[in-house]
Amino acid sequence: MNAVLSPQSLAPSVDTAAAALRTEKLGKAYGQITVLSDVTLDVRTAEVHAIIGENGAGKSTLMKLLSGHVAPTEGRLLLDGRPIEFRNAVEAEQAGIVLVHQEILLAPDLTVAENLFLGREMGRGLMVDDRGMNRRTAELLTKVGSTARPRDRVGELPLAQRQLVQIARALLDERKVVILDEPTAVLANDEVAALLDIVRMLRDHGVAVLYISHRLDEVQALADRVTVLRDGRMIGTWPAAGLSQREMAELMVGRELEMLYPHKRPPTEDVPILSVTDLAVDHVSDGVSFDVRPGEVLGIGGMIGAGRTELIEGLMGLRPSQARSVVLNGKEIRHRSVRTMMEAGLVYLTEDRKGKGLLLEEKLGPNLTLQALDAVNPGSLLDKRGELSRLEKTGADYDIRVRSLRLEAGKLSGGNQQKLLLAKVMLADPSVVIIDEPTRGIDIGNKSQIYDFIDAMVRAGKACIVISSEMPELVGLADRVLVMRARKIVAELRGAEINEENVVYAATVGGHAGDREDEYDRSDRNHHPD
Repeated sequence: MNAVLSPQSLAPSVDTAAAALRTEKLGKAYGQITVLSDVTLDVRTAEVHAIIGENGAGKSTLMKLLSGHVAPTEGRLLLDGRPIEFRNAVEAEQAGIVLVHQEILLAPDLTVAENLFLGREMGRGLMVDDRGMNRRTAELLTKVGSTARPRDRVGELPLAQRQLVQIARALLDERKVVILDEPTAVLANDEVAALLDIVRMLRDHGVAVLYISHRLDEVQALADRVTVLRDGRMIGTWPAAGLSQREMAELMVGRELEMLYPHKRPPTEDVPILSVTDLAVDHVSDGVSFDVRPGEVLGIGGMIGAGRTELIEGLMGLRPSQARSVVLNGKEIRHRSVRTMMEAGLVYLTEDRKGKGLLLEEKLGPNLTLQALDAVNPGSLLDKRGELSRLEKTGADYDIRVRSLRLEAGKLSGGNQQKLLLAKVMLADPSVVIIDEPTRGIDIGNKSQIYDFIDAMVRAGKACIVISSEMPELVGLADRVLVMRARKIVAELRGAEINEENVVYAATVGGHAGDREDEYDRSDRNHHPD
């Protein structure tokens, strides 16, 4: 790492006159546990200030302190140069500071317009101006690039549209400071591009924007300055233009990233452990065939809508499907369901860990053991002591970092939730593990750990199928990549063929990029015969 990036060489000049919001030695402790300490930073008018760090670094705590959701136990806040204290988030919003949460905090049974104006309805006396609220809502939805309509029920909207509605709500009134916590985690590429334009527009209109994201490409594209948190402390603030994504990642984890992805090894056997022939998923895929070998990481790539997740859900019996044959560990499986597949040795780690993977309001123990109750509790009664013992071992084996093992799953960070979900499916001792979007919404440090878990899994002779929208991840992990397009596998890449160009070409055009070169060669020979 360059010497200029060391905290010792940092001497940031703090222009307090231009700071819309400033913190001085800000900190938060819960009892004897300090989660954030000694944070001094300024958030300037008309700038995008990114806050980055691993899960558990203190980013969310800092955002809650700035937006009035929790009170600091040390230090102070200054707004426009004057000390200020917020008793709650409403007071912070009235002062011009709003936090757009990573979690969707909307009333699902109300319309979009009713959510935007909840608690601040337009009208006089008991008369509510529905027409005026709908008109203003439509303007804001257009502004944030949402296709939702003012009278749509929020609970019936896709997750990405709900996030855009939440952002529109934050922009209803004029703001001095807008805090965006992982705003693009559930958005598709075109929606991400629209959101980044909104952030730039806010900056150009004099708003101070605090941007929290694990997507370092977004940080690099947007931010004017970057502040790094690590282990509850502020490491420093740098001009974004002087930092590469790799340098940001190294500052976050506190060490150089020698190798993010494990060293690839050839499969341990030639005979497939899983063979799927002519798997057709209703309205999604047509006659797809593939296999995977012990010790192999098989990647499945393709654009959104190519049918990757739906294909695997069909294989697991989660969607109506037909197949000529599914052979696992030498045995043909005729009646497929999640239970029969798990009993045969195949498990699936869903991409939607919060909606389908974990029971967020339940404690960690039931979340870990629910899928393998027979193995954990051979008798008729639940073995609470045994469950706690397994949870303690899992916490150590998978580095699940929590203040208490008695927490609800919903209170874990994204990285810890993903590790808990992985531990949950591994409790069944499978021979094949399918992981859909293994590191979505996870910081760089936890990504590295997940990759190491996958590597240990295949080194032990298991097989792993990885579905990923992140090209570097697909290229870095997979021994072989199947690319889907329009519900079919259009390319199989091996060895040196596995690169981003070939994956993108196959996903958008179909076939191998090398086929394109062959066509050019043939065309050239036709025009220039020997």
